[in-house]
Amino acid sequence: MNKITGVFIIISSWMVAQKQMSLSDCEEAFQRNNLQLLAEQYNINMADADILQAKIWELPQLSGQINAYNPQDKKVFDVGHAKGAAITQLIYMGGKKKNEIAFAKSNKELAQLQFSQLLVDLKSQLRTTYFNLYYENLKLENTNKQRGYMNDLLSAYKVQSAKGNVSLKDEVRLQSIVIQLNNDRVEINKNIVEFEQNLKLLTGITEDIQPQLSDTEAKETLVLQPFGNEEELKAKALENNADYQYYLKLIENSKLYAQWQKSLNVPDLNLGAGWDQNGGTFKNEVNLMVGIPLPLWKSNKGNVEKANYAIQQNQKNADYQRLNLETKVQSAYKTWKVQYDQLSEIQSTDLNNMELVYNGMLTNFRKGNVSLIEFTDFMDSYRETALQIYEMKNQLMQSAEQLNQLIQTKIFY
Repeated sequence: MNKITGVFIIISSWMVAQKQMSLSDCEEAFQRNNLQLLAEQYNINMADADILQAKIWELPQLSGQINAYNPQDKKVFDVGHAKGAAITQLIYMGGKKKNEIAFAKSNKELAQLQFSQLLVDLKSQLRTTYFNLYYENLKLENTNKQRGYMNDLLSAYKVQSAKGNVSLKDEVRLQSIVIQLNNDRVEINKNIVEFEQNLKLLTGITEDIQPQLSDTEAKETLVLQPFGNEEELKAKALENNADYQYYLKLIENSKLYAQWQKSLNVPDLNLGAGWDQNGGTFKNEVNLMVGIPLPLWKSNKGNVEKANYAIQQNQKNADYQRLNLETKVQSAYKTWKVQYDQLSEIQSTDLNNMELVYNGMLTNFRKGNVSLIEFTDFMDSYRETALQIYEMKNQLMQSAEQLNQLIQTKIFY
């Protein structure tokens, strides 16, 4: 196998390993394959099992007795003349079962809210990773374009420097830009590998994912506006945020638990029937059996007190989460607004002009109309500016996603 064939095979293998996917494709794969999401679903199943268990009553108890020794006839195990049987059932009083079932159902609602919040968090992580990868790829494409030209130019200068036609200082000046571009490329590739790994974990897809997002789609996403002002966004967040709703539900859950614990202070009733062959007042006597503990003190007083403290604790936690959510929405909105305004100041004509000047500098430098110092200064400035513009666009996407994650409803037109 010659070198050309080997290179072709390597490139072909790399292209096969790449999988182009739109954002909606990634979200579908995430819903289908994400292992964290699938594992969290079992908490809801376990909560269903707890509800089933709460509905089950104590089993009835069957007891019996036989004669061990008949002193009158001096017989051992005189079963024919002395035996008896009884069956009893525990009857729950004070609404114990109803309260236990209500508490178990509340636990299921908490599990569902936890699942909803995990779904939102992981989906937001998926989207931010997708956009990160998209813009890192654009950075890499732009950097490789500059690097290819500068490497060719540096090679030509090395030849001319060896002949004494250009100074070593000029060669070093070009070398410094190539080194900077190489460093940019290494850092960008490092980020790409990290984001690709995250996407694999989130989607369950083993191939490297290549974001399939057109320039038009990206531009349309960048100019989207929230549906309302800061206060409206806060109100929507309080209404929809699953994490905050979890803490509100936790207050209700602790009240149900306290109610259940109070009902445990009510004595239960043991009800049954017994039969005795010869041991009672009558032969083959059938008796009604009733048993109840004497309520001399509240046997569950400590747990009731503890449950009441839990209500107060969960109320404070909910108040804190409300304040935390409102301040996060406020901060996220301000961050998005600053980044949106900053990017809006850069018109598409400005970006086009930058590319025109870049191409013009390349052309004029080849013709000798631009000095090496002017050229290298411009190339260094262009390198930094190009990376900054991609990063500004990416950060705006990230800010929008943070608002989506907090408010958990469609907030952009």
